[in-house]
Amino acid sequence: MSPGKRRLASSIRRQQKYSYGVVTFPSLGNEVRITMMLPTHAVLGLAVAAPLVALRPEIAPVALAGALVGSIVPDLDLYAGHRRTLHYPTGYAILSLPAVAVAVMAPTTATVGIASVLVGATVHCRLDRYGGGLELRPWEGTSERAVYDHVRGRWRRPKRWIRYDGSPEDFLLLASLGVPLLVVLDDPFRIVVAAALVVGAVYAGLRRQLATLAPVVFGYAPDRLERYVPERYRP
Repeated sequence: MSPGKRRLASSIRRQQKYSYGVVTFPSLGNEVRITMMLPTHAVLGLAVAAPLVALRPEIAPVALAGALVGSIVPDLDLYAGHRRTLHYPTGYAILSLPAVAVAVMAPTTATVGIASVLVGATVHCRLDRYGGGLELRPWEGTSERAVYDHVRGRWRRPKRWIRYDGSPEDFLLLASLGVPLLVVLDDPFRIVVAAALVVGAVYAGLRRQLATLAPVVFGYAPDRLERYVPERYRP
């Protein structure tokens, strides 16, 4: 038996227990890194910029691209202090106000792009508070950390309007925004929306099983790759 398999078997024998129909791994800690699906954030960013398709079609592609990037960038801290390192709910909002004003007065590729990125990031970070907290199984609702507020120097509490990433209401939000965007937008943004809907549907269907599957899969990682595996996924 390989070292990876031995570690996995040993960990399961020591720690396996059942709760809510899934296997829990206490040594992984209670944090999970996402509380609203990234596809939902991406589609929300596009939805914010979508009105410009009709109002200002000449700048709409730049605005859509910028909003899409801005809605994704905060989650690049997924494995490095998620919901804190790149999440600035107040900072992005403050920066976006003058950026939008400049873009309105002097609409260029640069001004519109920068403003759109900041608005997309603002919407992402603000909406994170309406999801669940940071925990391995967010449907249990035990964490009181939604997103870190750098201005106040503390974590904001989750409102749980969307209970967790991949929840039925999360996918409903994704679908309610994504389906109309398939009609409104042209390629390549239509392709992005279609991909988000497919990924979101699969993720929502498998969400609860992933709490069990991820540690098992990463338990087979070769020893030379072990240091790249997030701590919460290690058996």
